[in-house]
Formats: sequence, structure tokens, C-alpha cells
Amino acid sequence: MCKHILNAQVAIRSPCCRKWFDCAECHAEQENHSLMQSMEMVFACKKCRKVFRKDAQQFEESDEYCPHCDNHFVIEAKTPQAALSVESDDVRVNNKMLKDERTRQQKLRSIFDPDEEADKLG
Repeated sequence: MCKHILNAQVAIRSPCCRKWFDCAECHAEQENHSLMQSMEMVFACKKCRKVFRKDAQQFEESDEYCPHCDNHFVIEAKTPQAALSVESDDVRVNNKMLKDERTRQQKLRSIFDPDEEADKLG
């Protein structure tokens, strides 16, 4: 599973070490040599798990699909983005994290803005 491209549709066999990687960054992290460039690329489709070759010099629009299952593997890559979010239980089970705007919210009480009844003695 590639941590650089979240929606990788094919694995690519590197021509230098003949190992399978999801992207060039995965190869750079796991191997101590640089990726050798080649005009003939070998892919393994992640949908049908079949291997096929493509010539990079004559790569056309019809070559963007797996020849066995027609899976479109040349798509825009989804890369992980840093995000800050609140994790909670399923809201259908525990909805304490949701704020209901339809009900009247209690006024926040503070010592800096007391209500008019705080001035009364006794």
C-alpha cells in the first residue's frame, strides 16, 4: 500500500532491481540506488491482478486502460493532506458531539459579566 499516492491503480516493476512499487517515491525510500528509466514499462493492475507491458514512447489515450479489465489507471493522484479533525463515535450511536441549533442554548455564565440578579443582597 502506497503512502504517497492513495488511489494507485497499478504497481510498476522497476527495471533496475525488478521489484514492484506503487510509485517512484516508494522505490527511493526502500532502495539505495536511483530508479533506472526505461521506455518499456511493466504494470500490474490492482483490480484484476494481471501484468501487462506498455511502450512509453507511443503512449496514447487508449493505453491509459488495463488491457484485461479496462480499469482506467492513469488518473489524477490523490495525495495525503494534513488535516486537523475531531474523532468521535458514530453520531448515529452517540450524538453528544453535535450541537443542535434548534434548541435554546444556555447562556454562558462568567464572573466578568454577571446578570442583574447578582447585585441583589440577601
